[in-house]
Amino acid sequence: MSTIAKRNIILNVDSYKASHFLQYPPQTNVVSSYIESRGGIYPQTVFFGLQMFVKEYLTQPITCEDIDEAREIFEIHGVPFNDSGLRYILERHNGYLPIEIEAVAEGTVLPVQNALVQVKNTDPKCAWLTSYMETALLRAIWYPTTVATLSWSCRQIIRQFLESTADNSESIDFKLHDFGARGATSEESAAIGGAAHLVNFQGTDTMSAILATRRYYDAPMAGFSIPAAEHSTITSWGRDNEALAYANMLEQFSGPGKLVAVVSDSYDLFNAIDNIWGEELKAKVEANGGTLVIRPDSGDPVSIVTQTIERLMQRFGYEENRKGFKVLPPFIRVIQGDGVSTTTIEAILAAMKQRKQSADNIAFGMGGELLQKVNRDTLKFAMKASAAEVGGSWRDVYKDPVTDKGKRSKKGVLAVIKDNDGTIKTIPHQDLGQRPNLLTPVFRNGRLLRNQTFEDIRARARLTDYPTAVE
Repeated sequence: MSTIAKRNIILNVDSYKASHFLQYPPQTNVVSSYIESRGGIYPQTVFFGLQMFVKEYLTQPITCEDIDEAREIFEIHGVPFNDSGLRYILERHNGYLPIEIEAVAEGTVLPVQNALVQVKNTDPKCAWLTSYMETALLRAIWYPTTVATLSWSCRQIIRQFLESTADNSESIDFKLHDFGARGATSEESAAIGGAAHLVNFQGTDTMSAILATRRYYDAPMAGFSIPAAEHSTITSWGRDNEALAYANMLEQFSGPGKLVAVVSDSYDLFNAIDNIWGEELKAKVEANGGTLVIRPDSGDPVSIVTQTIERLMQRFGYEENRKGFKVLPPFIRVIQGDGVSTTTIEAILAAMKQRKQSADNIAFGMGGELLQKVNRDTLKFAMKASAAEVGGSWRDVYKDPVTDKGKRSKKGVLAVIKDNDGTIKTIPHQDLGQRPNLLTPVFRNGRLLRNQTFEDIRARARLTDYPTAVE
């Protein structure tokens, strides 16, 4: 996640935040804010991404040069600049931001409308800083958490079909592959979103995600890929040499235990299946010792996948598993990477089930739907102040607009608990008693307090299954 210029956290903000230090009541000493998903298309969130932001942005101090740069830009931009407040942080705290961030553990699956993060200033002279961090911090949370939630929801769909149509669900970690790097808005967003997907699966072609999980979560290798053809490496042989292009893929990449994926719709998918793979190269496919993965890449995903599997079964045979569903021989499988979303995954698997085709036969690749077709409103994320200590007394801070009750915010300093029945819910901190608070300190005054490994995050995301809502 490196850029040419050093990041200036002071400028990682909405413009109007610059004037807020002049707007709080006199003697405001502490402001406490929280981040939550207020709802959206999924009933739960999979919390992920805070540690990346903390390590990248908050463990380095602001400098005099940062302040000078920000002052010049803000003044020309036309908004006030809190020069004295920032220089106080530089002098009193050596440039480290005097805030504390509490959060649930990354990988936690919990219902929406629960606090995921709580932030407050640790120096009474910096009460303005809590809400100043909203832009950067909310963005750091909503995007990876939304991608992780989407990916987790896909996992639940696939898991359910594996459990009903396959002998086991051992292959699930490689059932959804990240094809999204080229469709992301930046290398950083590909890294963040791709890492979020890897919380749930181990298949990816997004190298930036591999680097992010290594750098921020101590994961030596969080995801894997295989050799695969693209259309140009097939069509460059010429239409008359399509079979030679396929044969070359087998010769270059086949072998015991190896997998190779070959896009097969450059000209005529069904001819490729019936006559090239299923006749001319059939003996090589059966004898290669590894697994050939056929990739159709055009047409209606539901009908194309079911027809592709059916035609492959006609050419290569199949076995019936213990649940009575048909499974291709282990040397051949299918991956669908075109038009894949949570909705089409469920539709494809439902159509396969209706035709007695096991979910074992298929894997999916998801691109823009995974990393790009999400926004802050997908899960209705917001960061809101909920409490302030003014003149030595705490007061609730909240909004309750009569025009939209869905935007009603929480009151007070918060805690998150797991009830006796296992339900996670957010309560006022004053009601916590002796119960463990799932919001625990992650960052304080420039220091990361809890380093979470990717292995632990993955394990945590596996602990709880919720009914999946797909809209």
